[in-house]
Amino acid sequence: MNKKKTPPLWRRAVTAIAYTLLLAACAPLTATRTVPASVASLRFIGEQRLPWRQQFQGTMVGGLSGIDYDAASGEWVIISDDRSANNPARYYRARLDYDEHAFKSVELTGVSFLLQPDGSTYPSKEEYAIRGGVVPDLETIRVDPQDGSIWYASEGDVALGLDPFVRHASRDGRFLSTLPLPPVFSVSADRATGPRNNLSFEGMSFAPDGRSLWVSMEGPMYQDSDAPTPERGAVNRITHLGRDGKVLGQFAYPLNAIPAAPGKGKFADNGISEIVALSDTRLLVMERSGVQGADGKYKDYVRLFEVDTAGASDIQHLPALQGASYRLAQKRLVLDVNQLNLPTVDNLEGMSLGPQLANGHASLVLISDDNFGKNQVIQLLLFEVIP
Repeated sequence: MNKKKTPPLWRRAVTAIAYTLLLAACAPLTATRTVPASVASLRFIGEQRLPWRQQFQGTMVGGLSGIDYDAASGEWVIISDDRSANNPARYYRARLDYDEHAFKSVELTGVSFLLQPDGSTYPSKEEYAIRGGVVPDLETIRVDPQDGSIWYASEGDVALGLDPFVRHASRDGRFLSTLPLPPVFSVSADRATGPRNNLSFEGMSFAPDGRSLWVSMEGPMYQDSDAPTPERGAVNRITHLGRDGKVLGQFAYPLNAIPAAPGKGKFADNGISEIVALSDTRLLVMERSGVQGADGKYKDYVRLFEVDTAGASDIQHLPALQGASYRLAQKRLVLDVNQLNLPTVDNLEGMSLGPQLANGHASLVLISDDNFGKNQVIQLLLFEVIP
């Protein structure tokens, strides 16, 4: 009986090294989320879309306004801003398959309903009139880097007298706590101070070390600045908070003017739709503008900026910014998404760093809120972060 010769030790070592390198090449992503200290530029990799009004586990998928990567599970969390109108307030889990060459697929893997302190689901506006509670307008979601629990924020409702909030929940959606917030964020019936309706907490991000978090207003508060126009920008507040709600710093962000004029009598806006903290002073900020043409159709404009608060004034003790003296945060344009010449740039509202690519660079994913409308799309855009 012939026996195979055992390869020499050196050949076995070389073979083992080659096999290890091959495995590394076949595994383009790691579970590690790399947080770059700065973003020089972004390289577009690819796009995926979800079907309009897709049905998933008894819910209608849409209004996806926030996204975050859960490094422990390798999944993503995506929140819907459905104000419990189609289904109760909820977030989805998903798997995104991509590497540095292609964005291959998106697969929803689960859904969890977010619960109020009494254990009930959040009410719709119609249900609110009967059973009370809080009507949700959930625009951003983050995975707690310390234990994998969920944090989410609502814009509130000025007409209903509901303040914006930041809440903490278990992974299955059970209420854990509400973050204490300073009174400057309270809505006012006379609309002289506080957040404008639907222009409150749109962005949120944990600091890279997980010990604090940032929240951003979508638009200016009444006492701080007029709303932006095509001729001039505005001033938003971005706030750095401890996990106990203590204000660690608050800064004035220079919001750009609306990038195009609307049709006569039509609507246009511009605001911060999401933030990602890069360090104790730097943020990646997404500005999103919707401009309605004379035909009633909207065109969306999306720009990403790197923002540095290091030299900015701490404005937490300024009750109003109009007429006050302060130094603005500095910002630098990183990417004008409209310059990518994509077939569609939709209502992009969510943004998150993802797993590390094979070359060691971070990945970044944006997601759009289709407002459950058949003339919009749920698109996910994938980028490589060039530090």
